[in-house]
Amino acid sequence: MGWGFPPAAEGGVPHGVDGAAHGRLISMTAPSPAADRTGGTDERDGRAGDGGHDGHDGPHRLPPPRPAYEAHTWKEIAYLLLNLPVALFGFAYAVTVLVAGGTLTLTVIGLPLLALSLLGARQLGKLERARARKLLGVRVEEPSPLPLAKGGGPVQRLWMALKDPVGWRTLLYDAIRLPWGVLTFCTVLVSLFVLWPVLPYLARGMANLDRAMVRGLLSPSDELERRIAELESDRGIVVDTAAADLRRIERDLHDGAQARLVNLAMGLGLAKEKLLEDPDAAAAMVDEAHGEVKLALQELRDLARGIHPAVLTDRGLDAALSAVASRCTVPVTVTVDLSARPAAAIEGIAYFTVSELLQNISKHSGARSASVDVWRSQDRLLIQVRDDGRGGARLDGGSGMRGLADRLGAVDGLFVVDSPAGGPTVVTAELPWRDRQE
Repeated sequence: MGWGFPPAAEGGVPHGVDGAAHGRLISMTAPSPAADRTGGTDERDGRAGDGGHDGHDGPHRLPPPRPAYEAHTWKEIAYLLLNLPVALFGFAYAVTVLVAGGTLTLTVIGLPLLALSLLGARQLGKLERARARKLLGVRVEEPSPLPLAKGGGPVQRLWMALKDPVGWRTLLYDAIRLPWGVLTFCTVLVSLFVLWPVLPYLARGMANLDRAMVRGLLSPSDELERRIAELESDRGIVVDTAAADLRRIERDLHDGAQARLVNLAMGLGLAKEKLLEDPDAAAAMVDEAHGEVKLALQELRDLARGIHPAVLTDRGLDAALSAVASRCTVPVTVTVDLSARPAAAIEGIAYFTVSELLQNISKHSGARSASVDVWRSQDRLLIQVRDDGRGGARLDGGSGMRGLADRLGAVDGLFVVDSPAGGPTVVTAELPWRDRQE
């Protein structure tokens, strides 16, 4: 009306508008389903839609509540607040250890007490590393345990504990942490009430300093320190092994060749007395003494072979191991694939390792056959001894396996036993290759 167009029919298309344009008009002006579900409120600009004027829609939906800080920030805050009680305990422990240990070193209990305190400091460091891993996400490896079981006697173990760099660094960490613990505790506590908008940034900065201290003072000893500790332990094993070998040689001489030589001297003395009175009896005694001499010489040869066989020095591992295999009660196949001879010390250890293993096969395995393979792989000398016996061999079985493992470990070697019940048994030994110095 007013434009000269007749009114449109109800539900029809207005005059002057084609059907396609009418459809686009409806799509632009019709309320969306989302607007109907939200009470006609446009969430982007907050204005009421077409369906929001009657006041009958539900209340406006609020976003879910969120914590003020992220989870990792709360963990850093917790770590910084715990710094004070942890630092108080660590400082008290460090001061007590240093004062009491330093004072009592003049007495007999001073050094053992200090060694135990350093072992305790190691445990405090372990707890602190666990706290840093849990709350700060610091990945610090645990230091290698002290090889006290291989340290020899009580004096060697005491000295090893007193020289432990991990324990001393943990004491240093505990001694210097008290001022830092007080600072972090007070700063975080005050910031929770006064400076809470900037607390995440403060917490991150102080936590990063804590991470640096944990990595610097509580991380494992470097490779050189661990290597020195291993070499000191191996040196003790070598000394103990050499002393045991000397005792064995002395016992063999005393019980074997020496006893036969004493009997030989007594027999020759009796034969000398009877030479004029009873020449036949004297001749029989001389024959018996001759047999004793042969047995004594054989025992001396065996003893010398046990120290270092001449065939090993002259002809190398192939001939020496073949000689050992020929004395074994089980048929043994020996294969040595070496283009050159290793150093004399490595060659000797390899020989005695195979000799001991073949003796075990003869005594304990019940095998019908065995094999020995020796070859070189890059800078390692590998030995593998197999048998088809009953199996069940173990390092702690009392058959000398533990001694072999210790002897090889003292020269950076490996000793692995694979012996399931019922067999077969496979023993693999690995030694470092060193060229022979002619």
